[in-house]
Amino acid sequence: MHEQPSPERSPSQCAVNALREALGADVVSLPHEFTGRKNSDSSRMPCEEPLALIRPRNTEHVATALRICHEHRQPVVTQGGLTGLAGGATFLGAEVALSLELMNGIESIDSVSASMTVLSGTPLQIVQEAADAAGFMFPLDLGARGSCTIGGNLATNAGGNRVIKYGMMRDQVLDIEAVLADGSIVGGLRKMIKNNTGYDLRNLLIGSEGTLAVITRAVLRLRPKPRAVSTAWCGLPNYDAVTTLLRRAQESLPAGVSAFEVMWPGYYDFVLSRLPELRAPLEGKHAFYVLLESSGADPARQADAFEDFLSGMLEEGLISDAALASSESDAAAFWAIRDAPGEYQRLIPGRVSFDVSFSIADVGVAAHRCEQQLREHWPNATILIYGHLGDGNLHIVVQEPDWPQDTAPKVQAVVYGVTGEMGGSVSAEHGIGTKKLKVLALSRTPAELAAMRAIKAALDPLNILNPGKLLPH
Repeated sequence: MHEQPSPERSPSQCAVNALREALGADVVSLPHEFTGRKNSDSSRMPCEEPLALIRPRNTEHVATALRICHEHRQPVVTQGGLTGLAGGATFLGAEVALSLELMNGIESIDSVSASMTVLSGTPLQIVQEAADAAGFMFPLDLGARGSCTIGGNLATNAGGNRVIKYGMMRDQVLDIEAVLADGSIVGGLRKMIKNNTGYDLRNLLIGSEGTLAVITRAVLRLRPKPRAVSTAWCGLPNYDAVTTLLRRAQESLPAGVSAFEVMWPGYYDFVLSRLPELRAPLEGKHAFYVLLESSGADPARQADAFEDFLSGMLEEGLISDAALASSESDAAAFWAIRDAPGEYQRLIPGRVSFDVSFSIADVGVAAHRCEQQLREHWPNATILIYGHLGDGNLHIVVQEPDWPQDTAPKVQAVVYGVTGEMGGSVSAEHGIGTKKLKVLALSRTPAELAAMRAIKAALDPLNILNPGKLLPH
């Protein structure tokens, strides 16, 4: 009869002991030393407790930690601001946590190359404020700006409200520094836009959700600060008018379109009836609501051009009614309606939420099919639909009071079924994590999944980085 190994000598405990010895107790904490700390992200997915918490202070600490974990085959989950919605930062069991919260700060701003070098634990809002103080803008913007970190934004290729003009997070980055599973440091701090020297490791690691490397630093691309921002709230008669307005605005507005947020009436009526601090920008009811924003560098010309454009759209009947923001507070009041999902936890508990995308031409049909099929099964459900139409991103939220606990998979089957049938993406901007593992194949071919697995095997052959996430078994 073989003697069972004692807990002190288990492989995981050996790894934790080695980490503690190499990095010290101030970097590697044990469970009793971080009792009460939040471990899970915002996905509401199940989450175990980590075996240890590693809080490195520099890239060398990260490299040492991963080298030791690689030697001991110890799984690692990297965590940023824990605002993710796909379960990518949760623990499945027997992992150590690698939090970059102490690798926080802006190292430099280069006004000539319009770039900012930051540590990956830096909150997005700090970056935005530093860019603004330096006379620039960092365009990525999310509701979780005060908590989410640049490393997390990179790992998930975050999107947000202004993708239509500036692109996703990968479009805001000139270079990254990262540590691979074996402790090797790759990438650098180059500040050029053009760098055509073989495989693009930067873009490979961005969006990989911590499964290929740990991003430690980034050189961010800054943009000119808009000198004028024009904002309007529009009521439209049908979906064709919505897509036509988008095209016409992109063609006609001198500064282009920096945001184009579309809300179906179910969403609009719900948030205005539940949040008394919100005020209706328009009288009467409309088939669709659009928050249109244009930001540019010529205040005098832009204001007139924006107002003339809206007047023309009203005369043509493309817009049924519109309210023009005459102040920053007016614009903020419009945005408060669109940002109401921040109150979902209080307003609509037990909801099932979706972040899907389609071609712009298909968004209207996709939304109609999803709502129609959902109503066939749950006629009394609350169904909220809204999204960033300029990039085809649709958000759908479904909830029915007191429905059985096994309802969520059935709701998901409806929405993801439509998404797969119409060639859409099951994840527009939140990633796959653990939440969407079972539906990834609806948006990726077997050959694409095989290529992704080959990349994972090449960079993390022992599967220690965020195992069980992003790629289905």
